[in-house]
Amino acid sequence: MNYFRYKQFNKDVITVAVGYYLRYTLSYRDISEILRERGVNVHHSTVYRWVQEYAPILYQIWKKKHKKAYYKWRIDETYIKIKGKWSYLYRAIDAEGHTLDIWLRKQRDNHSAYAFIKRLIKQFGKPQKVITDQAPSTKVAMAKVIKA
Repeated sequence: MNYFRYKQFNKDVITVAVGYYLRYTLSYRDISEILRERGVNVHHSTVYRWVQEYAPILYQIWKKKHKKAYYKWRIDETYIKIKGKWSYLYRAIDAEGHTLDIWLRKQRDNHSAYAFIKRLIKQFGKPQKVITDQAPSTKVAMAKVIKA
């Protein structure tokens, strides 16, 4: 079943927003602000509607699997269209396919990739293995992180 059909935002953005609400004691405005810091402008009432619609589904899934941060990550970046404008979406998933974090940027560069990877490490610790599509910006960012 495709629960995210005909939604304006990508399913990863929606699941991260609802995940923040379920995992942490944040208000809808706080979640909206966190997403805005990551480059996704979402009104707090939209976050409220997402939580009402998707929280029961995601809660059951997370309750069964007890989401853990694994030490094997897959990092990918792709272009998506939001409100008629092309943006660059960075996404990290763990070994089981759970989204660890997302970050939306207007351009793809070394700084964006480095900041995304640095934030992941701060949140989950250093991974044992990182699998990427060998994009130049990601390779440079990984080399910079390994040096540090």
